[in-house]
Amino acid sequence: MTLRPDLAAIAAHVAKGSRVLDIGCGDGALMAELESTLGVDARGLELNPAQVERCVGRGLSVVQGDADRDLANYPDKAFDYAILSQTLQTAERPDRMLDELLRVGTKAFVSFPNFAHWRTRAALMFGGRMPVTSALPLSWYETQNIHHVTIDDFRELARAKGARIERGWFFANEKQIGAPAANWRAEFAVFELSR
Repeated sequence: MTLRPDLAAIAAHVAKGSRVLDIGCGDGALMAELESTLGVDARGLELNPAQVERCVGRGLSVVQGDADRDLANYPDKAFDYAILSQTLQTAERPDRMLDELLRVGTKAFVSFPNFAHWRTRAALMFGGRMPVTSALPLSWYETQNIHHVTIDDFRELARAKGARIERGWFFANEKQIGAPAANWRAEFAVFELSR
C-alpha cells in the first residue's frame, strides 16, 4: 500500500521498535506500515466507528474516541511519538491539542492542509468562494475543518507553546517541495516537534 506523502514522511522518521499513538488514525494505513516495516508498537485513536471497525478487522490496536477529550486519559510520555495527521484543523482547540500531543508523546508529528496556499488565496480573491482542491476536497459546508491554519500560523503556535520544531516537510501536487516560501507554495505541511 502506498502511503499519502505526509504519512510517508512521518514513517521515514519514526525509530524502529518505538511506541506510537496515531490520533485520528483513519483506516490505519500508517499504523500498519509502521508495525510491518519497523516493528513499532502502534496504537490508534479514531472518532469514526466504521474506521475503528476497519482497523480492528485488520488486526490493529485502535479504540474509538474523541481526541479533544480522550487524550487526557493517556499518561504523560506514554509514547515515543504522538501523531496527528490531517486532523489539527478539526480540533476544537488546536492549541490545547498540541499541548496534549507533547504531553503523551516525547515527540509529535503534525500534518495539516495549508490554508495560505496560493490556490486557496486565489479562489478567495478572484472567485470570492472557499476553494475545493485536491488538498481541500470538500465544499465549505461538508468539511470538518473548523480552523483554517497556515504554515506560518502553526510555526507561531509552536513557538507560543514552547514546542521546538525539529523538522518540517512541505508538499504541493503530492510532491515534496523546499521550505522557501512554503507558506504560499505548499498545499500541506508536516512538522516534527518536541519540548
